[in-house]
Parts: sequence; C-alpha cells; structure tokens
Amino acid sequence: MKRAGRLMFVAVPLVAVTVYVAVPDQKADDGPSDSRSSSPSASSGSAADLDSPEKKELAQRIVSSAENSSLDWRAQYDYIEDIGDGRGYTAGIIGFTTGTHDLLRLVELYTESHPDNALEPYLPALRSVDGSDSHEGLDPGFTAAWKEEAQKDAFKRVQDSQRDRVYFDPAVRLAKRDGLGALGQFIYYDAMVMHGPGDPGFHGIRERAMSEADTPAEGGDEKSYLDIFLDTRRATMKSEKRDTTRVDTAQRRFLYAGNLDLRTPLEWKVYDVTYKVD
Repeated sequence: MKRAGRLMFVAVPLVAVTVYVAVPDQKADDGPSDSRSSSPSASSGSAADLDSPEKKELAQRIVSSAENSSLDWRAQYDYIEDIGDGRGYTAGIIGFTTGTHDLLRLVELYTESHPDNALEPYLPALRSVDGSDSHEGLDPGFTAAWKEEAQKDAFKRVQDSQRDRVYFDPAVRLAKRDGLGALGQFIYYDAMVMHGPGDPGFHGIRERAMSEADTPAEGGDEKSYLDIFLDTRRATMKSEKRDTTRVDTAQRRFLYAGNLDLRTPLEWKVYDVTYKVD
C-alpha cells in the first residue's frame, strides 16, 4: 500500500544574514494557496510553469543559493574547484563535474563549434579521468583555462544550453507529466542537478517515491507525493553524506506553506544563510 505524506509543520529559525533580490513582477495574488489557477498540463512556458521566463530565472537563483551560496547565478560561469565529493572538479553555472561525464561533454560540444580554445588541449585528460575524482593531466593549468574561456559569451551560451538540455528541460517535462506545478517542477530540477539522471540518481529517486505514493497524474495528492519525494531524496543525500538543508529549510519550507505555484515573495535558508526574494 502506498503511504500518505507526513506534512508535519516545523519551525525554522532565521539568521541575521539576509539577501534581498528583485525578480520580475509576477501576477499579483493573495499569497500561497493549495490549488493552482492552471492545470499541470499547461503548455510549455505558461506563467504557471517553471519554464516561464520569470520562474526559470527564480529557479536558477534558488539552485545557485545551494550550489554557490549566492543568488547571482550569472557570476558562476567561471567557478571551478574540487569540493571533495568524489567527482573531481565541479565547475560552471550548474556544477558540471569532471567525474560524471557532463563536463567532458560540455567541452566537447564547445570545441566542435569553437576549436582551438584553451580547454581543447585537456580533452584527452578529461576522457581519461571521466568516472573518477582524478586530476591527472588536468593540473595545474585546467582551472585557469576554464576561467579564461568562461569570460567568453560563446562558452556561456554552451553552458546555458547544456544546463537546459541535460537538467532543466527533462526535469520540467517529467514533472508536468506527473501532474506537478511549479514547485514540484523545481523540486525535480534541483534533484536532477544534484544527483544527475539515472539510477542511482534522479530517476531512481522518482521511481522509489512513485512506489510509495501516487502522483497527481495518477490521482494522488500533490503535497503528499512531493513530501514523500523529498523524504526519498533526503535519504539518498544522507547515504551520500551530503548536507540536506536545501531540502529541509528550503523546499520543504515552500511545500509546507502550500506554495505549489512557487510564488514570490520567498524566504529560505541554506547552510545557515537566509535568502529572500521579494
């Protein structure tokens, strides 16, 4: 038997550090509600969905708060470091990594359209370390080469394209298929970013959640299903020894407020820093 979500309300203390960022005006309403004004099967880019321009921008800011401790996601194109998670170098706007193939594919695509770039000489080494945390053949010059190319608009466009093709678009498409609104679409997207596709990965988390609860498309309750999805994801993060605050004090905060449309204003906390978007 599939279980119901727990939907327990928790108190979340705020800290003194707060970041205020303006986002494009959205349609005014009376605040979060449990129901949405448009159906989950709305066409791509409707104002109710995460792939509308305003909500997509908001999604990048929330992800960046967890990935980069900043709401300024456009400042992250040149970011690169080894964060010690066993995936080698993590880089760029969405955390492409040398150990999980997506960074290699990014550099391959960029080199196809812009040969003789500063990253091209590292392609043999990137192929060699793919699937590991090794830096062999990358140090000491790879990080400087990444930062050099990240100043170019062409490389920024390739990062944007790969973010959408590999992470954003598939996550939003599946969330719509499951009958989820903007918050559920974001919850899927953030899980896809951190865990990648596949099993283990986003698809494994989704399948386990669906084995315990019906999606709205299957006739289930949206809040209960998302609560169980977050339970499942949190267990995965714990097994990987990852910090879970992006779930505990951000996504659950939105869910327990009944903000299934991911309306602003929003306030959340990641790594003991409070962020607010008005």
